[in-house]
Amino acid sequence: MDYSILAQELIECNSRMRKARPHRMLNEAVRGEGFVLQVIYDSGGDVLPGEISKQIRISSARIAATLNNLETKSLITRQIDPNDRRQIIVRITDEGRSQAMAQQQGIIDEVADMLMKLGEHDAKEYVRILCRIADFAPIGEGTEDLNQGSVRSKARKASVSD
Repeated sequence: MDYSILAQELIECNSRMRKARPHRMLNEAVRGEGFVLQVIYDSGGDVLPGEISKQIRISSARIAATLNNLETKSLITRQIDPNDRRQIIVRITDEGRSQAMAQQQGIIDEVADMLMKLGEHDAKEYVRILCRIADFAPIGEGTEDLNQGSVRSKARKASVSD
């Protein structure tokens, strides 16, 4: 089999997918304020700015600017850590939590709709193959912990045991 022809077809298909609504929503969700808000939400609501920066591999200056915007919108608060006054704790507000949950649900709904159009068999195969690729694809430095405990890895483990 000539995998280069198949690779070219995949690249062309991915190019078309970038224009699709679910893909655009996912891209928007893993960038900027929405992504930072999601990281804070996923952390349980309290996190240090340095932890956010490390997890999503964005400079501390960019994180600070993003946190300023989120704080202005009342989606987070920042408080001095009473145990270590050199640290600032970022806390998600009720409004921020609601927005993060709505964003997450919107993405799930869009992707579920796309998977439904594939049908049960193809949807399961698509997810299985993507997860398999993710398992052996190289992970960038500093992102090793991003896949641990994710919905994807939990769902994959559950489907394997079924």
